[in-house]
Amino acid sequence: MGKVAVIMGSTSDMPVMKDAIEILESFGIEVETDIVSAHRTPEKLFEFSKNAHKNGIQAIIAGAGGAAHLPGMVASMSPLPVIGVPVKSRNSIDGWDSVLSILQMPGGVPVATVALDGAKNAGILAAQILGASDKNLLEKIVEYKEGLKDKVIEGAKSLKK
Repeated sequence: MGKVAVIMGSTSDMPVMKDAIEILESFGIEVETDIVSAHRTPEKLFEFSKNAHKNGIQAIIAGAGGAAHLPGMVASMSPLPVIGVPVKSRNSIDGWDSVLSILQMPGGVPVATVALDGAKNAGILAAQILGASDKNLLEKIVEYKEGLKDKVIEGAKSLKK
């Protein structure tokens, strides 16, 4: 089903990033998780970014708070699609610093950016990217989306009772 790396700047990001891990695993996608700090472990960042595609990874989800350089730095060195998750951390300016740091990438270095603390959507997007070339995974995504529709329909019915 493919393999996605879910990386984050520190362990404090895990409460948010676990949502990406859980949704990817629910689709049967292998997840590699690690702490990679753009500022505190730059050598590890370089090693990971330059070799992720050689290690069977097909997409990268990178969560970071504050200055949030991790997704952009990974994208600058990796040929893989990178999805950035801005994390509202304790030292954040309401999360806007993280959102803008990830969103405002220069031309030629794209990072798909989800909502603040939106790791679940990052996981779904990574699954959709992989599903574009994997029929079985695509079917699981279709079923998931149908389930979302069914929940809304059931919710509307219960409202009218």
